[in-house]
Amino acid sequence: MLPLQIIDSFLLNYNVGQVLLLVFILATVGSLPLKSAKIIALNTMAFGVIFILTPQSLVPTHYLFLGIALLVVGPLLWTTSRN
Repeated sequence: MLPLQIIDSFLLNYNVGQVLLLVFILATVGSLPLKSAKIIALNTMAFGVIFILTPQSLVPTHYLFLGIALLVVGPLLWTTSRN
């Protein structure tokens, strides 16, 4: 395990939105081997909600718009996926 000082010194250079975006990308790439469009759609919708509910004092405004876009794309992915 990494000591907390290393993690803290790494995260001080970035804001919460950038860290959430990195986690979203890693979660999406991690779900690709499952070959399930529904899991990717759920992941997209979940991170859309997370981006929208993140306080605006912690992240720039464009992450709010990213959350709105993810909430539009997520249900589209869900409806176009196979059963």
